[in-house]
Amino acid sequence: MLAQQRQSIILDHIKLHGGVRVSELTDVLGVSDMTVRRDLETLAARGMLEKVHGGATAIPQHSTDEPGFDAKSSLEQSEKEGIAARAAAMVRPGTAIAISAGTTTWAMARLLGDLPNLTVVTNSIPVAEILYRIGGPGQTVVLTGGVRTPSNALVGPVAVNALRNLHVDLLFMGVHGMDERRGFTTPNLMEADTNRALMEAARRTVVVADHTKWGVIGLSSIAALDEADVLITDELVPPEVRAALAEQVGELIIAPAGPGLRPASDEAVS
Repeated sequence: MLAQQRQSIILDHIKLHGGVRVSELTDVLGVSDMTVRRDLETLAARGMLEKVHGGATAIPQHSTDEPGFDAKSSLEQSEKEGIAARAAAMVRPGTAIAISAGTTTWAMARLLGDLPNLTVVTNSIPVAEILYRIGGPGQTVVLTGGVRTPSNALVGPVAVNALRNLHVDLLFMGVHGMDERRGFTTPNLMEADTNRALMEAARRTVVVADHTKWGVIGLSSIAALDEADVLITDELVPPEVRAALAEQVGELIIAPAGPGLRPASDEAVS
């Protein structure tokens, strides 16, 4: 088992139980306690858990926590690539789509370069940048403008006004969290308003969110789960969560994990 796979299992275990002992992880992972301790040190250094004597615990998340784009882009890469590939397969040449900010939506945008005559409306600086570099013939990118957030989204009244008279076939929307009662959420109040404006501009909304988003609740709700026409997530979503999602979203798609995003050294984003 690769280190990235072990660490993903560790984080899932901690998210489910709130904490874990080294002895438990050696049994679950079938590796030595030294290997487990190294994995815990790596995850602690990345700010993803808190090491305690004999194990680790979850770091409490606040409803206003908003990680930066670079920090989020290094997490769950293979899951995000699988979701992105499934989302990109829904896009047809000659259509108009909207893409919200987020690392999964950015991964999807990287796969759209060959589609001709595509119009993309986005409030994401990284999405606009990558499509500017790889965009196919006849592609048009509309960047909303607005106030820049830590996740490189453009939000606020300027963005909302730009979206008010636009109409697209599909919206691909990333979210900070999703919860059975509170729906899709974000820690940024203005981003919630902007995402709702994106939804109003679209005939159908496709939410792209990996398994780690379940149970995370941001400060502001974007929409209820049943307002998503499609939700694309990954295979690590537990069965009981799949059942809860399938009852509410229009269509639930479970995407197989990809091989992981390629290093983007030639596609750096600001």
